[in-house]
This record gives sequence, structure tokens and C-alpha cells, in this order.
Amino acid sequence: MADYGHDLLFGTFITPQNSEPQAPVALARLAERAGLDLVTFQDHPYQPAFLDTWTLLSYVAASTERIKISGNVLNLPLRPPVLLARQAASLDLLSGGRFELGLGAGAFWDAIEAMGGPRRSPAEAVASMGEAIDIIRATWAASERGGIFTDGAHYRIRGAKRGPEPAHDVSIWLGVLGPRMLRLTGQKADGWLPSLPYLKPGDLERGNAIIDNAAAQAGRDPREVRRLLNISADKATVADLLPLALKDGVSVFILSSDDPVAVQLFGEEVAPALREAVARERQAAGTPSGQVMRGPKALALRRDGIAYDALPATLRVTAVEPGDRGYARVRSTYLRSGAPGLVLRPGTAAEVAEALAFARQQQVPLAVRSGGHGISGRSTNNGGIVIDLARLRSIDVTGTQARVGSGATWGHMAQALSPSGLAMSSGDFGDVGVGGLATAGGIGFLSRKFGLTIDHVTAAELVLADSRIVRADATENPDLYWALRGAGANFGIVTAFELAAYPLGDVVVAQMVYDATETAALLERWGKLVEAAPRELTSFLYLSPRRPGSPPVAQATTVWADDDTDAAVGALTPLLSAGPVLGQQAQLLPYAAVVPPQDAVHYGGQADPLFSNGFATHLTPELTEGIAAGLDTGAAFLVAIRAVGGAVNDVDPQATAFAHRHQNFNVSSVGANPERFRRHWDQLRPALDGLYLSFETDRRPERLHDAFPDETLTRLRELKARYDPENVFNQNFPVTALPMATAHELAPPSAGWAFPG
Repeated sequence: MADYGHDLLFGTFITPQNSEPQAPVALARLAERAGLDLVTFQDHPYQPAFLDTWTLLSYVAASTERIKISGNVLNLPLRPPVLLARQAASLDLLSGGRFELGLGAGAFWDAIEAMGGPRRSPAEAVASMGEAIDIIRATWAASERGGIFTDGAHYRIRGAKRGPEPAHDVSIWLGVLGPRMLRLTGQKADGWLPSLPYLKPGDLERGNAIIDNAAAQAGRDPREVRRLLNISADKATVADLLPLALKDGVSVFILSSDDPVAVQLFGEEVAPALREAVARERQAAGTPSGQVMRGPKALALRRDGIAYDALPATLRVTAVEPGDRGYARVRSTYLRSGAPGLVLRPGTAAEVAEALAFARQQQVPLAVRSGGHGISGRSTNNGGIVIDLARLRSIDVTGTQARVGSGATWGHMAQALSPSGLAMSSGDFGDVGVGGLATAGGIGFLSRKFGLTIDHVTAAELVLADSRIVRADATENPDLYWALRGAGANFGIVTAFELAAYPLGDVVVAQMVYDATETAALLERWGKLVEAAPRELTSFLYLSPRRPGSPPVAQATTVWADDDTDAAVGALTPLLSAGPVLGQQAQLLPYAAVVPPQDAVHYGGQADPLFSNGFATHLTPELTEGIAAGLDTGAAFLVAIRAVGGAVNDVDPQATAFAHRHQNFNVSSVGANPERFRRHWDQLRPALDGLYLSFETDRRPERLHDAFPDETLTRLRELKARYDPENVFNQNFPVTALPMATAHELAPPSAGWAFPG
């Protein structure tokens, strides 16, 4: 008899009848409105009176917003495991992480065989289920190299491709009863899902004992296996369910009923009353509630210097450790493979403050991540703690004002602004995170017309080093507001921004590919043409070196920030004279289509590529010849030149911590050999003027002085003494604080945050 301490969940078990096709959908919607957590459907593919369960699950997922969905249980013999895994992952991705996988080994063998499925003995059903679970998990392991190969008795897989990976760690629940199946549940599954009407007295206790023993023998904690239960309406009372929760460890109760009144009563009255009763009994018994269960294998992967068991309860459920199946999704960034000891995923500013306070008490490095695109790799680490802001991704648009969570990406931001005819300059790609870009600067395809992203930040909510939550804008903490726009990573964790968007409909996007054999000459001509172009034109040029049988090439992506196609043609045509054109095309598109959201999982895997950059007022012969030499010698294998200038340079250099307001270009490149790359850039820097934090991996002290002019840096050091004197935020070009004697006259910041609406 045991209470495994899981938080309680409540759901429904609905018949997928086709006599009234919308009836099960309506019941699912009702279950969501009633506050239930889960809606499940029978799966009998051989039953013509039923809708196809997968189709119904997909329809229900699209018709609901919050509730989780599952088969109860899906018929394994008629669903090949690789295909089943892909269907599950796809539905989980499309529903935003709301799918769980309930599996059954098969029954009604005559009907299964009639449909072309296999007839299996009880022993064969157990073996096939074990093989299928392994194949499903291997399919979901998209980050692992190579295909899937299995030479089982029931499934032979010959190099099937892995993926897609689900949006969340999908649970596998088994609807089984026999001892061998129960042992398999303890060894491999995430939950046991029997039906109470089919159980005899003592079956739950006996089943739990078998599962617990099998889990322990497999090196698992028995609490890793949830206990679920389908119940009938006549047993859906607090008096009936309370002993099942406290003595038999059931934590998920699923009401088997198609009666709307019963469903509503279960969600609105029984579920909250049972939660309260269980919480009261657990508190009296000293039983932990809502614990995340990890077995010995997972616990063995914990890293030194982190007090895992001291993690606040509010952060525990979403935290990810090295032994968790979801670890591969959060350990790395766009290009960098990481191995943090703990990834915290707070969902509110208060939880960010709590996460920061916890992290400061540990003896490991701290990294902060917004979208995870950061090419420098400073948003992950090895053995430390990462505060991942991905759950802070809400976007609110009111008039021309937008409030956006720093964990959102610019692709989603562009989509949210587009229906209102608004836009915001936001980097090269839609998967760039809001937080990193909106604190470093924000060079994008609209910069020459509208300026940097930071030029449109009107306020920010952030968590300071001491975990206070404050607002920074032109009147409240204005010095912090100044510093955040260009050096934000040094002063706190920004959790939300207020932005002033601007009207923008369709834009013209042109692609031109040049033969870059005469690289230096091409760059000079292109640079002069861009400088002379109207501000509506912003162009980025990407260069790659010569390959066997083909010349070096340069590809220009140019955006005309207006829908006047005649004016666009007039401004774009001169760019065709920059060099020999190998190809060209232009389209009229909404800006949101230029930077669509990617939502890609970042698995890293790159061999720590090197990035360096600098600003330039003009693309001079000295500079362009140096760039060309880097490509020719192999010191750099990719060069990007991004136009700035225009509206960027209208801003007073002292108005923000980003002070580079007279240059017209940013030059960056990527390399692999540290010695050659550093030597190349040391030779290039005399022809450059300034540096952009987001494109730099060189950690030498000189780079900080390149990024910030002396006057700006001195002011930042004064503010560092006020807001982060202990240098908690020291991973992204850390600014060291001036001694307090120098900065003591500065007043403490005020607290408070409100979004005007």
C-alpha cells in the first residue's frame, strides 16, 4: 500500500462513436471547460461504429487549447511502432506538447487478424510491446546519430530515420493486467493504466508490487511509474477515490462516461475536492507532493556543486537534469553543445527571481538563455546552471505597443505584429531570441529604415542580481534603461520588453548571387552602392570561399522596407553592377514571411566555431583586401557583412549603451582554427571601428574596449557597482564594477512593473 506522491490529474474516457461525429469532440471541449487535465478515447480500429482514433485525436487537439489528449489505449498490433512514434511526435508538436501515448498490446485477436494484423500469444504480446517501446523511444531520439536498427522477434527495423522529436517528454502508459506485462511496465513504461471495472479486490496492490519490484531490478525508482485508473461514474466520488490515491498510489483518475453532466460534475466538483482531501492527508502524513521522480541511473548523472534536493518546489516540475529524457532538447544552443548540470525553466518573473537566488547559492557557473540562438555559446555551459527563459514567450499587442516575453523568438513576434500592419527589425532569422537581441543591439533587415531593435524598446521588466524585480524606462530607473540597451546581459535577467512597433506592410526581398572571384573589388563596389541607396534598402552580403570546380560566391539578401515595387526596382537595380551576377530573384512578401518562426530544437554539435566581428564606416581597400585574404587562406570559411547606417546613425551615441552610431557596416566571419583565425582578425582590426557583442567569441580584454568606447564603459562600470557589484552576470562580456567609493552616491533602484493598457 503506497502513495507515490504524484500530483493528481483528472480526465475523461470517451467513446469515439461515429453516429454523432461531433459528440466526442463536444465532450472533449466540455472536459477542458470543466477544468479536467486529460481527455482520452478508445482505440478499436476494427470497429466500424467508431471514428478512427488518430483522426479524432488530431481534430480534438485542434479544437482545444489546454487539455492533454491520449488514446486509451492505442492498439499496438495494428500500428507499426516507427509510424506510431512519428504520429505521436507530430501530434505533440502540433498541439504544443499536449499528447501522451497510451498503449495496449492487443485484444480481440480475431478482429485484429481480420484486418491483416498479427495474432499473438500472451508471451509474444509482451515481447512485441517491449520491442515497440524501445523503437518508439529510439525514433524520438532525434539528436542521436545514425538510423534505427532492430532485429527483434516481432519488429525488424533497417535504418529508419530518427525523429521528429516530440515537443515534450511524452509519457508511455500501458493498459495491461498480466504479471509479465506488469513487469514490463516497471522496466520500461511511464505509467500503468488499468480499468477499475475489470479489477478484482487486491489487484491494484498486487499490480503495484510487481511493477515496483521490476522497476527496482531495472535500476529505476518505482515512483517513476505513474498509476492511472479508468473509473466508472458510480465510483467517481471523493469517498471512493481517496483510498485509491492514498493506499494504492493512483494519481490519475479517468472517468469513463459519455454523459456531459457527469463529466462536468467530475471536473468542477469531484476533482478539486479530491485534490484538497489528498493534500490534507499528505500534509498530515508528511508525504511529499508533486515530486518529479528520478531513478538511480538519472540521479547518478547529477553534477557536483548543485544542491538538487534544495530546489524550490515551484521550479522542480519544469527543471531538467542530465538524466532526464528531455535533457537533449535543452542542453545545447544553436551551434554549441552544452552539458549543464541543471536547466531551470521558470515561467514567470517571480520564478526567474527564485531561480536566480537558487543559482547564486550553488558552486557552479551560471548562464542565461532566451531563444538559444546565441552563436557565442555563452547561453549554455558545462556542469553549471542554465536559466532558460523559453517559457516566457507571451506576446501582447495593444495599438502600436507590444509587450513580449524575453523567451519568445522574433519569428513569432513578426507573426503577432503582422495582422496589425506592424513590424520590428529583428536579426537575420526567425528563431533568434528576443532577449539576447533586444539587449545587445538588434541589427536586422530593417535597420537602415527604422534603426536597431533597442531603439524601439520603451521599457523592460528585469530581475536584478539580488532577485528584485524592477521596471526600467525613461522615467523609472532611467540609468538602467540606458544600460540595458546595448549591455543588458551585465545588469540582470530581462523577463519582458515593451516595444514601440512601426507600420509596415509588404516588403520587397531580393536575392542576388555574385561570382566573388574578385572579392575585394566586389565588396568595395557593393559597399558604395549600399551607402548611396535610399534608407528603405538594407542589404546583407554573405561570402563563402572557392570550392573545387566553382568560384567563390557572394549572396546578397536585400530588403526594401516598403511595398512600392517600382521604387524597389529602381533601388535594387544598381546592386546588379556590384559584380558578375550568377542569379537573382525578388518577391513582394509580408515582413513576417522574411523571418518565419523556426521552432527548431538546438542540438549543438558544432566543433566550437569561432566568431569575430567589427564595425566599419566604409568598406575600404585595406579592409576588403583583408577580408578576401581571410577567405583565400582558409582562416575564415564564412563572412557576413551587414549594412547598418541610416536610421541607426540618427540616434545620439550617448543615448544608449550601444554607442556605434556612425558606422555603416558590420563585418563578421566564422573560423575553425583558433591560431589562424585570431591572427587574421588581429590584422583586420586596425581597419575596423567598434564591435558587436552578439557576434564575438574572442574573450580577450581588448574586445570589451572595442565594444564600448571609454566614456560608455566608465558609465557602465559605475552602474555595475550599483546593480551587480558581485558580478553575478559575468558570462557575456562582463563589465567589472568600479569601487563603491566611486559610485556610492547612486540611489537604489525602485521596484514595480506594470504594462500600460
